[in-house]
This record gives sequence, C-alpha cells and structure tokens, in this order.
Amino acid sequence: MHPAFSVILLTTLIGAGQGLFLALFTGQLYSSIKLIEAQGADFYAGGSTISLLLLIAGLGASFFHLGRPERAWRAASKWRTSWLSREVIVLPLMMAVVFFYGLFHYIGWTEPFYVAGGGILPIDVTLVLGFLGVVIALALFVCTAMIYASVKFLEEWHSPYTVGNFTFLGMASGFMLAAAFSAYLGNHLVGFYGTWAVIFTLLALGTRTASLLRNATLKHKSTLQTAIGVRHRQIVQKSQGFTGGSFNTREFFHHQSPEFLKLVRLAFLVLVFPLPLFLILISYVLQSPTLPIAAFLVQYLGLLAERWYFFAEARHPQNLYYQSIA
Repeated sequence: MHPAFSVILLTTLIGAGQGLFLALFTGQLYSSIKLIEAQGADFYAGGSTISLLLLIAGLGASFFHLGRPERAWRAASKWRTSWLSREVIVLPLMMAVVFFYGLFHYIGWTEPFYVAGGGILPIDVTLVLGFLGVVIALALFVCTAMIYASVKFLEEWHSPYTVGNFTFLGMASGFMLAAAFSAYLGNHLVGFYGTWAVIFTLLALGTRTASLLRNATLKHKSTLQTAIGVRHRQIVQKSQGFTGGSFNTREFFHHQSPEFLKLVRLAFLVLVFPLPLFLILISYVLQSPTLPIAAFLVQYLGLLAERWYFFAEARHPQNLYYQSIA
C-alpha cells in the first residue's frame, strides 16, 4: 500500500496523546493510594493540555487525506458496520474527557466525595473521568487498529497483532512522553513513568516482532497464477499494461525498492526499541533532565518509520496486475 503521511501522523499523534492521558491517570491513581509522590494541579492540567493538543493535531492531519473534507461529518454515519465511523465517534469523546480532566484539575475540583477500599482510595470527579478515559482510550486504540485489521484481503494487516501493536506502541510513546514531561518539570516521576515506558516498549517489541515474523512467512491466497488462471510454476510479469500512471498505481503501491523497505525496517527496529530504552535507562544513572526528552523524540521518529513500514508492507492483491512496470 501507499503510505499516506496524513494517516501516519494521525495514528502516531493520537496514539501518543492517548498514551499520555493513560500515564497521567496512572500517576494519579498511584498517588491516590500513596505509592508515589502526589503532583499538583499544574502537572495534570499541563499534561492534559499536551495530550489534547496531540489528539487535535492527529485529527487535523487526517483532513489532508480526505478528498472532500467538507463531508467529513458523514464518516460517523456507518457506525454499525464501520470501524472508521466508530473511530470518528470515539476520538471526539476522548478529546472531551481529556479536556474536562485537565480543566477540573486546574480549577481544583479534586475534593473526594467517596472513599473506597476501606479508606484507601479517595474518589473525586477527576478520578471518575480518568476511569472513563481509560475505557475510551482503549476503545479508540481498538477502533483505529481494526480499521486495518478487519481488511481480510490485506493479509499482513488481518491479524490480532495489529491491535496489539497499535495499543502497546501508543502506550509506550505516551508513557515515554510522560517521563519526558516529568524530566522537563524536574519532578521525581521520571523513574516511575520511564519504568512503565520500558515495560510497554518491550511488550510492543514482542508483538511487532511476532507480526514481522508472521508476515515474512505468509503464503498469500492470491498469486499471479490464480489471478490469471495459469498454473505454471514460473510466471514473470513484464508489463503493467499501462503507458502511464493511474489511481491504482499511485494508491496501492509504495514505489520503493525491497532494499529501501529493509532499511526502513531496520531504522524503526532500532529507533523505537533499543535506542530509547538505552537513553531512558542511562537517564536513571545520570539523573539527566534531557535524556528522557531525547528518548521520546527518538522513539517518536522511529514510530513514524514503523507506521510507514506498516502501510508499505501490506501487499494489495491488485498489484498482481499493476505493480511491475516494464
């Protein structure tokens, strides 16, 4: 498939925004039961602002992929059958929860109205919003991933690994961003968020490696032989049948060499996994305020490459006819 940078930005930006919100709520939950140091309202309000800006930027990027942006509202009309429509509905809900979560922290609506667990967990309106946001964020991860995982004829995408990759990579980048935000503010949560970022990065490494191994050994149901009804074992396509380009040749093929794909795969495997892990672990030792920020930036750059490869890796069956050019 042809990787559209608008969709690459959409999926990586909202993934980081969702992950950051989950990190903020995780920190609040831990601090509520006195497992980590509590943070002030500015921390949650500032983090929510960053999360909301990422979600808005991702939504804005998606408009560049639309042929008729003024009709974007119609995308929500097929929510019964379309994962895209469900994403269009869930994303604004996520943005609303993040907005009010940050606002209520900022204006100080954090007085507990109930204490659960025998006096252990004080519950206020922000905690309730946080629990709701967790459900919505996980639903949004599933909706975004299922847009691709539900496409059966693109066998590289049609796998549970797609949902796992979108979820764990988004959470890894979000918690890495929370560590970077903590380092920027100079609080003591860099280690807490960094540890969770390491955990989610390793989980993402497991699912992404599994998907790469699966896709490398895929036996596609459609082949050149089945497409033209000729059962000879050696058939080579010499021409695509066109003298010029078309929608088919532009949108369903990445137009890059196998060597370039291998280079991109190596780049994201290094930038998303070992390099940010090394930076965040070294930051523990050196107590560096800049290394966690560098770790997030490096990982996000790698995520852009990973998402480009995710789209380019999918082999559309129509390329049996149109991929080769004489």
